[in-house]
Amino acid sequence: MAKITFYGGVGTVTGSKYLLEHGGKRILVDCGLFQGLKTLRERNWQPPPFEPESLDAVIITHAHIDHTGYLPRIVKLGFTGPVFASRPTNDLLKILLPDSARLQEEDADYRNRKQLTVHTPALPLYEESDAHDTLKLVRPVPNDGTPIHICPGIKASFLVAGHIMGASLVLIELEGGKDDGKPLRFLFSGDLGHYDQAILKDPARPPACEYLMVESTYGDRLHGDLSPEDQMVRIINEAAQRNAPILIPAFAVGRTQEILYLIRELEEQKRIPILPVAVDSPMAAQATQVYTRWKEEHDEEYVALLAEKKQPLRTASMTTASSRDESKLLNNMKGARIIISSSGMLNGGRVLHHALRVLPDENATVIFAGYQAAGTTGRLVQDGAREVKIMKRYVPVHCHVEKVEGFSAHADWMGVLRWLEGLPAAPKMIFTTHGESVAAEAMAGHIREHYGWNVVVPQFEQTVEL
Repeated sequence: MAKITFYGGVGTVTGSKYLLEHGGKRILVDCGLFQGLKTLRERNWQPPPFEPESLDAVIITHAHIDHTGYLPRIVKLGFTGPVFASRPTNDLLKILLPDSARLQEEDADYRNRKQLTVHTPALPLYEESDAHDTLKLVRPVPNDGTPIHICPGIKASFLVAGHIMGASLVLIELEGGKDDGKPLRFLFSGDLGHYDQAILKDPARPPACEYLMVESTYGDRLHGDLSPEDQMVRIINEAAQRNAPILIPAFAVGRTQEILYLIRELEEQKRIPILPVAVDSPMAAQATQVYTRWKEEHDEEYVALLAEKKQPLRTASMTTASSRDESKLLNNMKGARIIISSSGMLNGGRVLHHALRVLPDENATVIFAGYQAAGTTGRLVQDGAREVKIMKRYVPVHCHVEKVEGFSAHADWMGVLRWLEGLPAAPKMIFTTHGESVAAEAMAGHIREHYGWNVVVPQFEQTVEL
């Protein structure tokens, strides 16, 4: 009897980990870090709920840390099997995992120097050497639906999910898993992109399956009728009139590229003035190279721009801060300007140094262009907090706070329903995951109302027989 256990990505948008067991084989789908609330982050430090060395393989839907950032931890603890991911995801993991390890090491070093830990000494969750050991295990696969042998009795097919470069829908087939001896098919949506977004192709049509796991990040809301283009035009022009800075906390992979693409378009259309744009994220610069490299996942408009020898991800007056010294020089900039920096939820990285200056400035603007998880500094600011704690300091929030929902790389609930419409037949059971509890329940309700299908909202550590 096949079964699945939910070890993350339920009741929260982070920590995705799903253990699929069949015929004595154990496959982990995604292996993410928990982020946001302290109670969630503490799960990263608890012993894994499964023996890492007992896993036969890991399958990764896409490169974001909430889906991959726990990989070096299980490698450190004994996992030595293959990790299957699309070829662009493999390229992005080479950037993201070593960076995640460096952040772990820097945080432990900071806590030791400042004596901010009850442990002596504080240790990182994993080290950069663990990240490099993890990268040796990755087996890149095509994102075109080609069946891949995972282990005896299990194969998987990867298809474009449209969330970020390399993001995949993954159809896993368990041989002899049905009563008639045919394969049991389990489709994992990963994170679904929304339709008609810039740069990337739309999500692929979902293949037939008996079981389906679908994300529900925006299961309780829509992205809104106001286009991100119109919102950005208003916000940038108002900031330019105040001669004031704009700070955009942005995920280095996906969101930064989409923002740069839009700003360039608005400049060319003369809807906004040409302002200095500083990208303060070495990871974002590296990720942008990956976005340019994998042309088979580009949409038609992006392909056409490249054919015209244009640089779709470069604005007219753009600089990139690679080193710390270059980042510090941005503090000397005056007047209207746009700073794009990670992390996207104000929970770490270089963006915090800019937030210290921007948040107290009543003329400045911070733009949230992505999902802000519960418990993050970004969520607090977005929800109207008048003071937040950044780098052990309490910082007043006097700046203009803007939220541009249409940028989201996640489909809203209507987008998810549109994707589900492509299914050849109703699945036996659907699980709504990767959403806070209210969103997951709401997404389940939408699916039941529109299609009458059997939907389950799983709980943390719940096991379901298939």
